[in-house]
Amino acid sequence: MAGIGVFEFSALLWEHPGEGGWHFVSVPAEISDDIADLTAGTRRGFGSVRVTVTVGSSTWQTSVFPDTKRGTYVLPVKKAVRIAEDLQAGATVVGRLEVVDANS
Repeated sequence: MAGIGVFEFSALLWEHPGEGGWHFVSVPAEISDDIADLTAGTRRGFGSVRVTVTVGSSTWQTSVFPDTKRGTYVLPVKKAVRIAEDLQAGATVVGRLEVVDANS
């Protein structure tokens, strides 16, 4: 962890099977546990947590969502970022995630 609510991660990019071509990164389990601890009582709809993410030279704001099947949060990676950073399903994504909704 780089600071309270700031995490460095490395994880595989995967495509959700279904319409829309949504791509996600499963946030590593240890980081997901830390996010859950930091945001207890402040999570939004569907258990989402607002975050700012940086991958390569791309920075964007989004939310991570709990994935009960994987036991982690999942991070959507939008098409503009995938194009800018030359990422396809199966690629390793290295980035920085900052929790916006952390408890004080």
